[in-house]
Amino acid sequence: MKKYITFVFFIIVVVSASFFFIQRHIKKEKVLERIINNLKADSRIAEVLVVVVEYDEPTGERLTTIKFLEYNSEGEPLEPKYFTFSGNTIQFQSLVVRFDEDYAGMGDELRGKSVYLFWKVFMLDGKDTEEFTITEIGSIPRGYKVKDLKSDFERKLWENFWEYALNKRKADTLGIKSAQIEAPGSVFIPGILYTLKIEHDGGIFIESSPLPDILKGENIYIPG
Repeated sequence: MKKYITFVFFIIVVVSASFFFIQRHIKKEKVLERIINNLKADSRIAEVLVVVVEYDEPTGERLTTIKFLEYNSEGEPLEPKYFTFSGNTIQFQSLVVRFDEDYAGMGDELRGKSVYLFWKVFMLDGKDTEEFTITEIGSIPRGYKVKDLKSDFERKLWENFWEYALNKRKADTLGIKSAQIEAPGSVFIPGILYTLKIEHDGGIFIESSPLPDILKGENIYIPG
């Protein structure tokens, strides 16, 4: 009888452990699916607007403040960021990572997909170069963060992503075809809406267009 009870107890432990691991695996798969669904090359965009231009008497510089509005993979706006520079020739340092078309190490879902990260915004001026961080190395990029999810798996996946993307030897093992830094920029002036777009086959570019009439005069500096 004692042996029977021990055997039954053992079976219960094994079944419970198996159920636990299966459930954890299923949960990870669902998280991974949601993360991969966010990797859409044609959905990573941002808009930039000059909101303030002012003269700084102590330095004699004309300060330009831009509003940077990034959109997530679903096209929804994220919380805007504001950056002030002592000039208006501004660039956006971006990390562009492309997965190999033939890679199946993490499943077919990653084949041919790309990840675009806005890393920093800066203005080159020699030793007086000014820069601000948009996405911290090792963090989950705002545009790819899965909504309403607190997951160590997601955090560790992105920590590994940064490590592999910035290390050529490790990148090859993850199926990363290329990881390059791009820095599209422009001369930013008031009264113009600047849109950062990502081409489906790679490359970030900036388009400019006049502001819609309805926005003019709404706490936005318009020259003339």
